[in-house]
Amino acid sequence: MDLLAKLSGIAERHKRIAALGLDGIGVVNEEMISPTRAMIGGRETILAGTNNYMGITFDPDCIAAGQRALAEFGTGTTGSRIANGSFAMHAELEHELAKFLGRRHCIVFTTGYQANLGMMSGLAGPRDTIYLDADSHSSIYDGCTLSGAKLVRFRHNDAADLDKRLTRGEGDDGGKLVVLEGIYSMLGDRAPLSDFIEVKRKHGFQLLVDEAHSFGVLGANGRGLADEAGVEQDVDFLVGTFSKSVGAIGGFGAGDHPYFDFLRYAMRPYMFTASSSPASVATSLAALRKLAAEPQRRKRLAENSGRLFAGFRDLGLDLGCDVVSPVVAVRCPDELSTVAMWHALLKAGVYVNIALPPGTPNKLCLLRCSVSAAHTEEEIDRIIELFGAVVAQGHGLKAVNA
Repeated sequence: MDLLAKLSGIAERHKRIAALGLDGIGVVNEEMISPTRAMIGGRETILAGTNNYMGITFDPDCIAAGQRALAEFGTGTTGSRIANGSFAMHAELEHELAKFLGRRHCIVFTTGYQANLGMMSGLAGPRDTIYLDADSHSSIYDGCTLSGAKLVRFRHNDAADLDKRLTRGEGDDGGKLVVLEGIYSMLGDRAPLSDFIEVKRKHGFQLLVDEAHSFGVLGANGRGLADEAGVEQDVDFLVGTFSKSVGAIGGFGAGDHPYFDFLRYAMRPYMFTASSSPASVATSLAALRKLAAEPQRRKRLAENSGRLFAGFRDLGLDLGCDVVSPVVAVRCPDELSTVAMWHALLKAGVYVNIALPPGTPNKLCLLRCSVSAAHTEEEIDRIIELFGAVVAQGHGLKAVNA
């Protein structure tokens, strides 16, 4: 069998989609104008699909910190954290992040994807069982596979289903790790943490929450969903990323277990990857300090999210969830119409994410927006206006029916 035969189906699908216009996967930002605007296809475009929640990517202090680190420490570390790749600033970032999270220990990874690969494979092994929400991110699934642990999926956000599956597995050897997400990246809904913690008190498992899309966004302190729900003491481990609210690149794992730091020697994605560049670490550290000192960014994000959510709801759009979130997804009827509407939106001057199966739950086709604290009210209103013209009125469907 041809090793590349599996790509033929992808190629055919791509050809079908590309026939409708610009490739939705290959969009190029020709020039970045601000956190919320870029030149795409020669047009100034509002960015409504970047996960730049705090709008911090152009912050002068963060840029200056990155420039200083680049000049003082060079372009890269050329080694992993267990070799020559641990600089003083890596340890400083871990220390400050642990303090921000209210945790004893923190480990910084080169990417957010690697944080999940490392934490899942480091915490669990072949004798253990990982229970994870069916809508979990692919990095969580890949981390579970790497761990060799038994994998048990439960229905999305269904604590009763988890309880049932844990009861079935009461005689199994090894430890039990349950994995949830703060905000689920496709639909923007949140895990009902309090319900899951009731199940935890009954069964006694270890709980990990991936706060990738909720870190910096939710909670009185900006620590995520566990902070907002007031249940941080019941969450054993946290995972997060620097590529969203922090506006950089990297990831982290955090916890209070006395042996937590020894995970560094049990996680191959951590051990055998070059560490984050000095500039990336410095910008992450500066941004973290901004998150701690400027809670008004979270307030502004919440206001913008509420404005977009209400505007879409008033248009009668089929939204991904019924709770205000910085991720606002619109359900679409099928793949070709979704691509056509996405293309029409881009041509009109707004970029959103296009999300198609198999990367979506329940084979949904979505137009996914992510809101930023840096969006102006005028930009939010323009996004609503264009969705009204293209999606609610179905103007983007003309390309399909032509």
